Amino acid sequence: MPEVASEFAFELCVCQWAEREWTPRRADSAVVVARQLGTKYRRWDTVVLECDPDGLRRRAAFGPDAFDSDLLYVLEHAPAEWTFYRDALPDPGYPWRYVRDAIHTAADRDAIETRKRGNRIEVRRRYAYPDWVRRVVAIENKPDLTASAARDLAGQIERDVALGLADEVWVATAETGERVEPILLADLPAAAGVLTVDPTTGTAETVWEPRSLDTDAPGTRIIERPTDDASAARFEYADPQWKAEKRGAIAERAYERGWRAYASTMRPDCRHFELRADETGLVPSCAAKARVPTQSECRGSCPEYEPEPPAWRAKGWPIDGGPGKGIKRLLDRRRRRTRPGLPEE
Repeated sequence: MPEVASEFAFELCVCQWAEREWTPRRADSAVVVARQLGTKYRRWDTVVLECDPDGLRRRAAFGPDAFDSDLLYVLEHAPAEWTFYRDALPDPGYPWRYVRDAIHTAADRDAIETRKRGNRIEVRRRYAYPDWVRRVVAIENKPDLTASAARDLAGQIERDVALGLADEVWVATAETGERVEPILLADLPAAAGVLTVDPTTGTAETVWEPRSLDTDAPGTRIIERPTDDASAARFEYADPQWKAEKRGAIAERAYERGWRAYASTMRPDCRHFELRADETGLVPSCAAKARVPTQSECRGSCPEYEPEPPAWRAKGWPIDGGPGKGIKRLLDRRRRRTRPGLPEE
């Protein structure tokens, strides 16, 4: 079995593979990959968006930053002509003062235009917010599938399938080379797909195809699943509107962050931090540890941390500002390649 340095390293490997090799349901779809996204109930390791290419390009008119569900509500219903905001927007189901706050925030970001006529706030869109996301795919990464991990994983995947927030649910695990991969013997829902990944080469193989889930139908949120046979499970229904709002917010965060945003929570300004190119792609590496560091390790409290010498930051191009700043700029440029239409920084 190929050695897996950490779950974080495996996660980056899966993201690299998905960005290179993911086959969308529609051949003309563009692919955007992100990591560590979800709702307050569930966080997915890897998220793959299958996007309408034209819609993805038109999304760039709103800038690289994400819009939350409140702002999306305003953008999606903003009229083409000046209209009193209560006439333009459908009843949100919560106090209008929160809508006014969202309107002002959207205007501050130049996403819409506002003006006052007497005491009435009128709104007008600058651009029509596009329907740019076709499908949302969730991948749970479990490189080392022990018996206890398999039990925990089965419950998580069952919840994902029952909720139907994603169009497809997958499990990615490290390839073992055995005749029957252990993941196939785990008690997973048949609707979930299975990928086996070779972290040394960055390749993956589909060993079980997923079933497409009905994201437009009500979902079931499993709150508690008893371990005995006598107690009843606790669950609640998730209505399609809630699901649509969450899918939109997840897609927006994926658009903003991508999967290369790890440098913002690590210390690329450490003299030991570097990017290493191998068969799997470009990954962070620690020269002091001689491996891919985890995000929890790569902090200012790391005993191996040493700040870049000041002389490194004064050398000019190509490391203007120091290697750490150069690494962040490089990752940001690569992230922008998957978001066509955004201006280069």
